[in-house]
Amino acid sequence: MNIVVLTGRLTADPELKYAKSGKAFVKYTLAVNRSYSKDQVDFINCIAWDKVAEIIGKYLRKGSMIGINGRISIRDYEDENNQKRRITEIVTESVEFLESKKDNSKGESYTENNYVEENNNIDVDDDFPF
Repeated sequence: MNIVVLTGRLTADPELKYAKSGKAFVKYTLAVNRSYSKDQVDFINCIAWDKVAEIIGKYLRKGSMIGINGRISIRDYEDENNQKRRITEIVTESVEFLESKKDNSKGESYTENNYVEENNNIDVDDDFPF
């Protein structure tokens, strides 16, 4: 079973892009505090596709507190110097806004119900190292 659940804050404004196929995607990094120490933070690379990507790109900004559900994905690619690289990232399947702009109360939740595995193999217009 490959299930990931995380809560954290966006480290930068997400930038919505489109793959050559026309599918929307957004790459972002989530800063997640470790449970045993608030002074230690993990920075986790994430990617979202389709409607979830559009929602993240439209409504979230640097510092937004979110909860995500997704799965770990490991993929290989060649960089601009033709070096083989491997990246591990979280494919975001749903996102929940954990604070509103006004009062930090719990917000809305969005999910991509018809998310398909094929998104792993979509050719994207840019290089992937974060």
